[in-house]
Amino acid sequence: MPRIAPGATVPDLALPDHAGNARELSALLGGDPTVLHFYRGWWCPKEQAFFRRLVELQDEAEVAYTNIVSVSVDPPEVAAAFRAGIGARWTFLCDPEHAYVEVLDLLEVADTIHRPYLPTVAVLRPDRTVATSYDGYWYWARPSLEELRGDLRGLTRELRDDFEPPR
Repeated sequence: MPRIAPGATVPDLALPDHAGNARELSALLGGDPTVLHFYRGWWCPKEQAFFRRLVELQDEAEVAYTNIVSVSVDPPEVAAAFRAGIGARWTFLCDPEHAYVEVLDLLEVADTIHRPYLPTVAVLRPDRTVATSYDGYWYWARPSLEELRGDLRGLTRELRDDFEPPR
């Protein structure tokens, strides 16, 4: 069973972003669907491969009124460098104090050095309710771009009264 399961509400994370600014998840969501991505860290080759896919999705997300937010235990300066290096434009939240890792039951127990987040991806409604989620411990358990597009299409159709063009 996924730790962040559909129907659950994700806490309103209050963390510094990649620039060191205090941010809250609810403010980042605004009124739009959001891909919330918890990741191990910049050093993980599986994360780097998955981020390349998210970078490919970011142009579509921006024009589709969709957010992407990534969360790790990396400090802001490390997250900022990683973000710039991969060409990401979305917000990275930083939890170097591990404030939410155990609260969310997302501690990656196989890595006792970094104590990172267990790779997890959720598509959130604007009220932080989980619409869909993926446990990405194994790389193939992470969502494909097609799955994310389908999840976001369905959620947008549900949220937007004007999804279908007026007649």
